[in-house]
Amino acid sequence: MLKQALFIDRDGTIIVEPADNLQVDSLEKLEFRAGAITALAAIARLDFELVLASNQDGLGTDAFPEADFLPPHNKMLQTLSGEGIVFAEQLIDRSFEHENTEGRKPRTGMFGKYLKGDYDLSRSFVVGDRITDIMLAKNLGARGILLQTKEKGMTMLQPAELQVQDVCVLITDDWHEISEFLRKEERSSTVVRNTSETRITLSIDLDGRGKSAISTGLGFFDHMLWQIVHHAGVSLSVDVQGDLHVDEHHTVEDTAIVLGEAILKSLGSKRGIERYGYVLPMDECDAAVLLDFGGRIDFKWNVDFKRERIGDVPTEMFSHFFKTLAQSARCNLHISARGENEHHKIEGVFKAFARALRMAVRRDSFSYELPSSKGVL
Repeated sequence: MLKQALFIDRDGTIIVEPADNLQVDSLEKLEFRAGAITALAAIARLDFELVLASNQDGLGTDAFPEADFLPPHNKMLQTLSGEGIVFAEQLIDRSFEHENTEGRKPRTGMFGKYLKGDYDLSRSFVVGDRITDIMLAKNLGARGILLQTKEKGMTMLQPAELQVQDVCVLITDDWHEISEFLRKEERSSTVVRNTSETRITLSIDLDGRGKSAISTGLGFFDHMLWQIVHHAGVSLSVDVQGDLHVDEHHTVEDTAIVLGEAILKSLGSKRGIERYGYVLPMDECDAAVLLDFGGRIDFKWNVDFKRERIGDVPTEMFSHFFKTLAQSARCNLHISARGENEHHKIEGVFKAFARALRMAVRRDSFSYELPSSKGVL
């Protein structure tokens, strides 16, 4: 999988840019922007390689000696490191604006490593407080986040000749909003599937920070999908237009395909997730679901029904739903249930699946390792 980078400006973005000479040239001038440390600590747990990218006009000259630059810079790095925020690389251009060097942002001279094909720049971001940061995002083929008020930011993006309005995906002066935007980019997804049999739009947020709405045309199927929302702690929006005049097969099958794809996409690199999940009782029924997002596909089903239908869904479709989902999400999924009430039995299965999903996708905020001794999933 290609890596994602987050290129972050320094002055005016992480730390406050002094109004007098625009240089943080003493410890007394070092001041973090409100919310920057907390937000960056949360972002550091996402699937981005953090890169500091800064223009420092005349650094190393008599006007801006390194001896003045390094103490506050190193103190900033030390403070951030104490919160788990470590930059994979620091890209600092020392030229003046009038020199028009290739290394100065928004030009990409400093960024050669990231242009060789090892990084998915279309899924990478540049965060900064100046229009040059958004222009850099355009030049890299990345997306830009402008740390400004909405009003000022819109004015900065206005000149038509810049052609950067589509590049800038967020304007905000709130670091928390940036953190939440990036979290949602990684832990949520939308999948659209249109065929001659069904038209489906499905969105999922694994952390449950969104509204849920479910409409498949099958009342009992909707009821079961709502169990995933309530018991997995996810947000799920599903809209299905299927050929129910034929039968229920395509609607159930294609929903499983799209749901599996959305879960897999939202897991991203899978770093920090628990990976495994299991088990639940439901009244007089026992339902067990064993789940592993290890990347391999295996499905086992040990549930017998005495009725042909429950509500408006044929019971044979439930095993097909979960088998298709396992294939689409690339997971091991073993399901068994026993009991007297058929409604309780299948509801127990969906609830158990939801609880297993909740366990497996949970991210450990204190660990960012892949849950595999192989080092890959």
